[in-house]
Parts: sequence; structure tokens; C-alpha cells
Amino acid sequence: MSIESLNALRENIQKVFIGHPDSADRLLVCLLARGHALIEDVPGVGKTLLATALARSIDCAFSRIQLTPDLLPADVLGVSIYDRERSEFRFNRGPIFANIVLADEINRTTPRTQSALLEAMSDGAVSVDGKTMKLEQPFMVVATQNPYEFEGTYYLPENQLDRFLMRIDVGYPSPEDEARIINLRPADTMLEGLKATMHPRDVVALQREVDKVKLHDDLVQYIIRIAGATRESEELEVGLSPRGSLALAQAARATALLSARDYCIPEDITDNAVAVCAHRVVSRAFMQSGDSSISRQILQRIMERVPSPA
Repeated sequence: MSIESLNALRENIQKVFIGHPDSADRLLVCLLARGHALIEDVPGVGKTLLATALARSIDCAFSRIQLTPDLLPADVLGVSIYDRERSEFRFNRGPIFANIVLADEINRTTPRTQSALLEAMSDGAVSVDGKTMKLEQPFMVVATQNPYEFEGTYYLPENQLDRFLMRIDVGYPSPEDEARIINLRPADTMLEGLKATMHPRDVVALQREVDKVKLHDDLVQYIIRIAGATRESEELEVGLSPRGSLALAQAARATALLSARDYCIPEDITDNAVAVCAHRVVSRAFMQSGDSSISRQILQRIMERVPSPA
């Protein structure tokens, strides 16, 4: 697959998701890196639209789960039903059995149901009734959530947050982009007619290309220094884990491929550090206030202190 196919996918998404090209690019990085994305922001800024535009741009199985407080794990994974004619139990697959799964408002459901996604996200498999079923590749969970301080929301467990490659902030559009949104109403007029530009096997091929992108030893040491700085920071209760270091390296490789390079540069790491790492660390102030933006601010300060390779 060539960079042209990636550009076509990016342009297709931006036909309906107007503004914030960085948010769309981060979502593509997650896809290329075999990662999952958590899109967090206030209601109405296009979180669901962005995820749906990605799914419709790929000719693959897509499911949407509207997460609510009364949703059960079986509603996500599936359930076994007794078949009287065959005198046996038949498993009805749940919405998790898709290539791209949109978990809408993930922090509005209970921790029990949130954890039902954990095995699928970490292992690409689902265990039901003692049987393990592999999920078809590519497999990606795109979850959306409103800020924690909104009424009726639950904190995501730390081990659940760690399974997301990135936490993406959408933000408000510029006045020019908001005017285009008002005039075009893309969610109502353009999303339904969006045509796929890529096949699932093309996505898998691109993911394999990401694995081949060169990450110089100096850049590996740069990632290690960043991780070490988070572990030594007096502002953080929990620093970046080795899984977080791996995620930052893979995001850098995917960013390089998205930029039509077969090698990484320091900016591939610095541009992704906050999105990849902030939700994996726990600040001492967060444990008192619950403000998730504090970790981002601390990561920014750490990045300014850690020297980047020339």
C-alpha cells in the first residue's frame, strides 16, 4: 500500500469531520499501530462523527455500542441461547465481533461492563463459556467519553485506560470551520453517502509496514529517558510503564509511515507523547481533585526537560 491510499483515507474522513485535522491523524495513527483510541471531550464536538467516518471509510464490519448504566457484559460480548431443535446451546455474537467497534460514552456504563472490553482490547480475543474466540483483524475499539465531572459518569479503571493507545481531545472548531458545519450539516447530509476507500486487508498490510519503520537507538533511548523522568517525578504517583514505552514507540512508527517515511524522527515521539502517555500516568493532584488535565500539564513539563536527540 502506498501513501496515496492513506491520503485518500484521510481526505475521506475530512469530508464529514470538518476541522481538527490533528484529531483525524491521531485516529489514523491508532489504526496503523494496531491500537485503540479514547476520544474525550464535551458533548457535541464531533467525537462520534469522527469515529463513524473512519469506520465508513473502510469496507469492514462496524458496530456501535451505546453504553448505558444498565448495559450488561453479555450485551457487549454475546450470549449462549439454548436451541431446542438441536438440543444444544448456540452462541449469538455480540457487537464486539466487528473490525471497528464504536463504544459510545464508555464512561456512562458500569466498571463491570467496561471490563468486558478489556480482554478483547488487549488480546484480540473473547472468552465466553470457557471458549476463546479470536477476533478478525484489523480490530480497533474507538471509545468516546465525556469529561469525568459530567453527571452520571464513571471513572475508567487504570488497566482499562492503559489499553488505549491514545486519548484524543477534539476541541471546539474555529469560527470558519463552525460556519462550514452549520451550512453543510455533514452528519446529516454527507455521512450516509460516504464511500469506503480501503479494504481491511489493506489496513493489515499497512500495519505490517509500520512494523518495518526504523527506530534508531538514539530514539529508543529518548523514549526510555521520558519514561524514566515520569517514574522519578515527584508530581506523579505512577509513572509510565514499559507497555507505555512500547505504545509510544509504535505510535512514532505509525506517524512516520503516515508522513511517508520509513524511519522515525524525534518529532514523531514528541508530537505523540502527551496523547500516548498522559492517561497512563497518575498524578498526585489527580488523586485529590479528579482533574485529568493535570497529567497532561505534567507531561508537557517533563517533555520540556528531557533533551531530544539532535
